[in-house]
Formats: sequence, C-alpha cells, structure tokens
Amino acid sequence: MTKRSESLPSTPTVQVIERMFNLLEVLASREDPVSLKEISEKTGLHPSTAHRILNDLTIGRFVDRPEAGSYRLGMRLLELGNLVKARLSVRDAALLPMRELHKLIQQPVNLSVRQGDEIVYVERAYSERSGMQVVRAIGGRAPLHLTSVGKLFLADDEPQRVRAYATRTGLAGNTRNSLTQLATLERELTQCRQAGIARDNEELELGVRCMAAGIYDDQSKLVAGLSISAPADRIDENWVPKLRSTAAEISVALGCPKTPIPAPSR
Repeated sequence: MTKRSESLPSTPTVQVIERMFNLLEVLASREDPVSLKEISEKTGLHPSTAHRILNDLTIGRFVDRPEAGSYRLGMRLLELGNLVKARLSVRDAALLPMRELHKLIQQPVNLSVRQGDEIVYVERAYSERSGMQVVRAIGGRAPLHLTSVGKLFLADDEPQRVRAYATRTGLAGNTRNSLTQLATLERELTQCRQAGIARDNEELELGVRCMAAGIYDDQSKLVAGLSISAPADRIDENWVPKLRSTAAEISVALGCPKTPIPAPSR
C-alpha cells in the first residue's frame, strides 16, 4: 500500500521516550513478571537507568511491580487500550485502504457486514468518472448465500448453523447460477475456507462477479468483508493478492494479531 505519511520519524526523537518504548516491548513479550536484570540485558540499558524509568512508569500505572525487582505491564495500558478499541470503527479503518485498492484496480470496492441472514453494504469506494462499473448502494442488503461476503460468514459458521440457515431461507435463488442446494453450497464453503477468498459467480446478478476477503477484529473474529464487484468479463485473478493484503491491513488496524491468509487453491 502507499505510504501514509512521509513526515513522521521512524524512531522517537526524545531518547527517554525511545527507552520507555523498549522497556514496554520487553514486558509485552512475556506473560510473567520480568526481572530488572533481564530487562536491562534485553534493552541494553544500565540497571539504574532501567529502574528509574520503570519507577516512573509504575507511578503512572503503566507498569506494575508485583514484587521487588520484577515488573509487568500495568492496568493503565488495558484501560487506554479499551478506550482505543471502543473508538475503532470498521468503516473508519477501512475507508482509506479501500480507496487505495480502488485506485489500483479501477473497480468498485465494497465493505459489508452481516446482519442476521443478510449482508449489508456499509461503505464503497468507486469513481464516478470510470466506465462500466458495478456499484452497490450503501445500506443495500442481499442473502448470505448469494454474495461473496455472505459466503465468508457462512464459511465461518459451524456446519449445523449453515444447515439451519438453509432451512430458514430455503436457499432461494436470484439467477440460474445461484446455489440453491445445500450440498452445493457446502462444497463452495469448503473451497472458501481453504482459499480464504469467497466468490460470487453471477449468483446475485447475471453479468456480475465478485471476490471477497475477510476482516477480523482484535479477537480474530470475522466482523466484515471486503469485496470487489465487476462485470463478469472484467474480473481479474491478479486482484486477489491486493484484496488479501488490503483486508489484512484493515484487520491489523482493528487490532487483529494475525490474519491467516491461506495460499490460493489451485
């Protein structure tokens, strides 16, 4: 992706801040309290320097000292982390990466979430100056089994939940390509799990194909899907790596520790 800012330095300009960051990183790498000796060795700081900074961090509750000579991350970091998490929005995190992806592929990019048995389009990136496009209306809805993003959510469900969905909805179709049989849908979902990419092959609308990748939150839970919609004859498999990396970038912004990106199935 393109670089967001050229003006920000890569390291802190104040030495004590850099040292503080290094100390916190060491504490974050361990679940158990870490001794002052080990902290000093890992950061390269003199024990007295490390002790002085850690003492100040303890006063601010950024670091706890469960016993003399050992340290761990403090509750203040959890409090601040929860504040950040509460302010995070999938839409806010996705908007700029979506626009960058659209610039690369010159086709509309959609952000969708699940609501019950449907997906809802919550954001899009497209150009009014482009030629033929497939632009989804924000707020528009579609059945899970007829859309690429919907299939991501179904693939993430337990098999019994997929069967219950099929019973509730009857797997009604929109086109001759729609998956209206449970066995066919289950095979499609297996492919989706293996590839990490879901597809809509003119199943919602004739002449339109889509591909989608999942967006995950800080608990590695699927919370949204990023999709590319295009006329059926314009869909390009070269978009898949770009779609994957953009979805992963948004997931990281939401705090996802690691987004699994399976190798494309052959």
